[in-house]
Amino acid sequence: MKDDYIIELRNVSKSFGNVNAVDGISFGVRPGEVVGLIGDNGAGKSTLIKILSGVHPPDSGQIIVRGREVRNWNAARSREAGIETVYQDRALAPQQTITRNIFMGREIKNRFGVIKVKTQYEEANRLMREIGFTSKVFDPDSPVATLSGGERQGVAIARALYFDADLIVLDEPTTALSLVETAKVFGFVQNVRDRGRSIIFIGHNIYHVYDIADRFVVLDRGKVVMTVAKDEIASAEVLMKHMQEIAEMAHADAGMLDA
Repeated sequence: MKDDYIIELRNVSKSFGNVNAVDGISFGVRPGEVVGLIGDNGAGKSTLIKILSGVHPPDSGQIIVRGREVRNWNAARSREAGIETVYQDRALAPQQTITRNIFMGREIKNRFGVIKVKTQYEEANRLMREIGFTSKVFDPDSPVATLSGGERQGVAIARALYFDADLIVLDEPTTALSLVETAKVFGFVQNVRDRGRSIIFIGHNIYHVYDIADRFVVLDRGKVVMTVAKDEIASAEVLMKHMQEIAEMAHADAGMLDA
């Protein structure tokens, strides 16, 4: 049912000059769902992320949050809707502690403006354990520089959760990670999903996306060319084959129009 989407995009478009970066995209995300957003470079993934996060307002179309249209979409409304984005660089300060990174820019303060250090430590510890940060080697006072790539991704996810994110957008979260580190990120994502939060998992690696997502949305040149549930696709190889067939048909159609 469409009504159970926490956020839905309806016929959303965004152009830059003569380039239609996002062209009539429609899709939604349900509570506790991991949606894999797949597409090659230039497919429109980055623009779509920036629309969701409020960096770019759409030129046309509707953004529906929990069944109600939100007009004048911007970064503040995106955050009010419970959307947090974790970009590829994670925007972490490696020399600072895990706690400082989670609360940076939005510290917990008392009525006199003094940071509540103990409260922040306790909250950071709770969040780390909640998402499955089981290592006893690290605690909230550990510098982020001492963490592995997968663990740093976990800190960024914990930061998003603290600010009551209902939907976390992960931009290429497993890029340059080993299999072991990728498994850590998957564990964090699964724990977030198990608590009823939603994830948009963006990636180039179809095998990674297939392993973690419940549903797949495939983009090609700014359009949604396929939406399919995981239980309808037998394997990553089958998904890849379908994507290749759709891409070939789209390119053939484009060639006929150009002719």
